[in-house]
Amino acid sequence: IKYLDTLGIEYDDFGAVAGDVVLYPDIAEKVALAVAEGKYERAILTCGTGIGMSITANKIPGVRAAVCHDVFSAERARKSNNAQIICFGERVIGVELAKSLLKVWLECDFAEGGSAPKVARINEIDAKYNKCQ
Repeated sequence: IKYLDTLGIEYDDFGAVAGDVVLYPDIAEKVALAVAEGKYERAILTCGTGIGMSITANKIPGVRAAVCHDVFSAERARKSNNAQIICFGERVIGVELAKSLLKVWLECDFAEGGSAPKVARINEIDAKYNKCQ
């Protein structure tokens, strides 16, 4: 979080307070809903591997969350897949790599082009199988 401060990025912290026992799916759900509702353009989720957060966030219609543990994946998550949420595994990557990945992801925008039809198809599949829409 301190890294976001150094970048001058405003944020809201949905995370647990030290000592609290919180189920990470509850945090992922709140964050992903806020993104889906347009309250936030992007979000960051962290758990042990990043996988559980990603799985949970991707249950929310219209949300694209990507686990990224390397720079190329972080870049492509935004440019090719228009991922609004990046997920990190604190047991998988260190703080400095997380900062590098976050910087790349924040600096990238969706490239549209050849990826636009693919993301549109993902959205169609999402709508097709979501019974709540």
